[in-house]
Amino acid sequence: MSDDMPLSRREREIMDVVYQLGTASTNDVLAKMADPPSRTAVRTFLRILEQKGHLAHRLQGREYVYRPVKPRQAAGRSAVQRVLRTFFGGSLEKAVAVYLSDPG
Repeated sequence: MSDDMPLSRREREIMDVVYQLGTASTNDVLAKMADPPSRTAVRTFLRILEQKGHLAHRLQGREYVYRPVKPRQAAGRSAVQRVLRTFFGGSLEKAVAVYLSDPG
């Protein structure tokens, strides 16, 4: 999985559904999303997420069923590390200092 490939809002939303369900088909994702895009768009997002290394699929009947490649906690850790590198020079201390200095 490439940590240099951040996820779009829709990709994060779809990953959340797949993590919630453990495995998910296109129909499962569509059923769980509050404001889903088209079926074709969901299939495209699932394929992109697989290309980025976040999902893997298997054929079940006539449809693909996707599962996360990494446990949710490991994926979250990668995302936090990417934010730390991007905005805080890799320093958790700087990130915490900014967080604590913002009263809002």
